Parts: sequence; C-alpha cells; structure tokens
Amino acid sequence: MPGSSLWLLPPPSHPLFPLLSTLISSTLPLNFPLLTSSPLLPKHFFTPHMTLTSDISPQTYSSDPQEWLDSIPFPFAKEIKVRFTRIKSQDFFYRRCFIGVEYEGIDSVVAKAREYGVEGVGEQEKVREWLGWWREAFGGHVSLIYGDEQITDEVMRKIERVVIDAGVKLPDIDDDKGQWDGWQGGRVQLVKTDGPIKDWKVIAEREL
Repeated sequence: MPGSSLWLLPPPSHPLFPLLSTLISSTLPLNFPLLTSSPLLPKHFFTPHMTLTSDISPQTYSSDPQEWLDSIPFPFAKEIKVRFTRIKSQDFFYRRCFIGVEYEGIDSVVAKAREYGVEGVGEQEKVREWLGWWREAFGGHVSLIYGDEQITDEVMRKIERVVIDAGVKLPDIDDDKGQWDGWQGGRVQLVKTDGPIKDWKVIAEREL
C-alpha cells in the first residue's frame, strides 16, 4: 500500500483482539493452508484492524507522527461502533477474506481520518465524495486472510464456521455460537505500509 495508513483496532482489553490475532496467525492458516501464508512465512500475518484510510503522505505528519495523530479530533469512543456483518471475499490481495463492518457507527471516524490524512482539513466535499466511493467499493472491513487464491462458496462456509467457533458472532446465522460481534471505540495506529508486509511499522498510536 502506498504511503501510510490509519488503522482502528479493538481496545487492548477487548477479547476480540487476541481472538482475531489467533485466527489470523494460526487457526485459519492451519485449517486453510492453500489460502493463507505458510506459518513459516509470518510476513503475511498482520495485526487485526479496520483500515480507516491509506495513501497518507509522510509529509502530512512530518517529523512528529505522534503529535500529528494526537491532533486529529476523532469522535469520542462511545460514538464509534464497529459492528460485524458477514464474512466476504473480494478479488484483491488485501481483501481476500474479511469480516464486513456496518457503515453506520464508523462513518464519522473514517471521515475524520480521511480529512486529516489525505484530503486536507476543511475539505468536506472531497471527503463526502470519497466516502461515497469507499462505501460502494469495499467499505469497512476487518481482514482475515491476505492472498491470491480464489475462495469458493463451500470453503467460505467452512471459514465462517471456524470463525464462529472461535467466538466471533455473525448476523443471520441460525446456530451462531459466537460471543463478540464487534467493538466500541478502540485504538488508532498510524502505520507505514509503503513496503513489504514484513516491514510494516507502527509509528504512532492513540487510544480513543
């Protein structure tokens, strides 16, 4: 991904953080080795997150990324609600398999990230136009698998079962045994994502 990105993560104490981390780094690779990176290749493992925006130029945060991140007037934590929809797949490496996220509840934090990170402070019209495109193109999502292999409907159902059994709650599933359907608030990380996955680096972090 060019430039840097702003990620929204579950709060440190939320059960979803270790749960999703284990799914991404261990459970899914072991159950679906042809879809995921080998456990011997940790470069394709990543922190569980929802991307708020990417394409942030280093010039934007200059020499003090933490000060820049702290200056963004994000909504209060109670106003940010990440709510899962269903597991989906798109023909794109970084969205090969992901949990969809409802637009309502994240729109304000995504808009603020885009305004301060890419479009420019006060560029509300540009932000609205981008939000319309973003929502239609892929919207909020929490990736589970990066990869190039196509995922069949049958395999998707199996992935869904593994994720539910791990503790993630998904809507409209009759035998849903999951406990967690998302989170409120969370942490925002500024991550350098302009190189190989193994070189991605958190350069600033803030709890909402």
